[in-house]
Amino acid sequence: MSEKKKKEKKEKKEAVPKQPEAVVEPVVEEEPLKDQMLRLQADFDNFRKRTQRERNELFLFANETLFLEMLPVIDHFEMGLKSAEDHQTDCSVTEGFRLVYNQLLDLLKKFNVTPIDAIGEPFDPHRHEALTHMPSDQPAETVIEQVRRGYLLGERLLRAAQVVVSSGPAKSEGSEN
Repeated sequence: MSEKKKKEKKEKKEAVPKQPEAVVEPVVEEEPLKDQMLRLQADFDNFRKRTQRERNELFLFANETLFLEMLPVIDHFEMGLKSAEDHQTDCSVTEGFRLVYNQLLDLLKKFNVTPIDAIGEPFDPHRHEALTHMPSDQPAETVIEQVRRGYLLGERLLRAAQVVVSSGPAKSEGSEN
C-alpha cells in the first residue's frame, strides 16, 4: 500500500467521532442476595447448633444401657454392705468394700448419674414408684421408706426409686362413727 492510502485510511478512522465506552452498570440485585446470604448463614448456624446438641445427647445417653446394667450390681453391693454391718463383719473388710462402693458412686457421678434420695420427700410419680402405702406419723403422700434407690442421668430419669408411701396417721378404731 502506498503511503497515501495509509494516510487516508488513518484519517477516516479519526474522522469518525469516538463514542465513549458504555459503562455497564450491574443490575441492583444486592439486597436479595444479601437476604439470601443472611438466611443461608442462619440456616447453617441452626444446623451447627442442632448437630452439636444431638452429639451431646448421643454422648450422654450412649452409655444409658451400660448404667442400667450396672445399677443392680450397685444395689447388691449396698445390700452386702448393710448385711456385713448388721452381722458385725471384720471392720477392715467392711471398710474395704465401702471404699470400692464409694469409687463406684464417684464413677457414676463423673458421668452425671446421680442417686435420688427419696426418704422424707413428697411422693413424685415421675421419680418414684410406689410399692405400697402404710400408715405412719408422716403426712400423707410422703416417702417413708426406700426399697430400691432411683437414679438420674443428667436431668433424665434413669430408674425410678421404689418406695413405700405414707397414708397418713393410722386411724384408731374408736374414732369411727
